[in-house]
Amino acid sequence: MANAEKSAAIAEITDKFRESGAAVLTEYRGLTVAQLSQLRSSIREHATYAVVKNTLTERAAKEAGITAFDGHLQGPSAIAFITGDPVEAAKGLRDFAKAHPLLVIKAGVLDGKTLSPEEITKLADLESREVLLAKLAGAMKGSLTKAAYLFVAPLSQTARVVEALRQKREEEGTATEAPAAEATTDVAEGGDES
Repeated sequence: MANAEKSAAIAEITDKFRESGAAVLTEYRGLTVAQLSQLRSSIREHATYAVVKNTLTERAAKEAGITAFDGHLQGPSAIAFITGDPVEAAKGLRDFAKAHPLLVIKAGVLDGKTLSPEEITKLADLESREVLLAKLAGAMKGSLTKAAYLFVAPLSQTARVVEALRQKREEEGTATEAPAAEATTDVAEGGDES
């Protein structure tokens, strides 16, 4: 490879590292081209899967400030550059590796943090972002409903107390008005006899 081609390849890989929220380094020794195409299509929505040259990738990773792949760039290597949901991409890689044991997940990086193969598997075991957001929204809705009830309950209790007091006063008012009305009638009747 000429120096210009190498520099262009390093710059391209560096850009992919910088544009990606995560990246997973794999070894694909023994996989066929058809199997690699199947892997690419299974993670296409969340990541791009590219076969890389180790020395160029090592230089590109250093330029991008990524140390997660140090010591892992040996043998036939490919990287999944994840631009979408890292959980879904990790699930796609894990599931493919289960079906095709020749795919070996070596290391990864997520938001600058180095991930071991075990941590990538744990990431794959998480629920997707959409499911987690839906659960959070449901929990918040339930909490808001409870909070609204707690705020409304004292107001409704106060309204019931005020209504009960109003009814009690009306009853007391009619009870005190009735004897006064009878007294007025007696006085009027008693006044005629004299």
